[in-house]
Amino acid sequence: MDKITLSQLEQYLSKAAWILKGPVDASDFKVYIFPLLFFKRISDVYDEEYRVALEESDGDEEYAALPEMHRFEIPNGCHWQDVRETTTNVGAAIENALRGIEQANQEFLYGIFGDAQ
Repeated sequence: MDKITLSQLEQYLSKAAWILKGPVDASDFKVYIFPLLFFKRISDVYDEEYRVALEESDGDEEYAALPEMHRFEIPNGCHWQDVRETTTNVGAAIENALRGIEQANQEFLYGIFGDAQ
């Protein structure tokens, strides 16, 4: 697989932002895209940690879901996959998920998503 350059990634993300929101000024890019990227990454890390804990416990789902097994807590309904399955009011679902994650992880993540709406 070929690697892309930082410039190519920025152009790709800028085009994605334009498709999703319309033309986005470079200074506003972080308001829309970075919170979504971070949200996706938090969900992916949670899933990776869940899989590791599941393997370590021979399939004990309750053990794998314990907060101690994860760097961050993702409340019910606040995972990336929950938002992906949303078919109406997607913007509200994203905002609720971001706020839910911030609130559940106040010590480390409170306000991390800024005022993304």
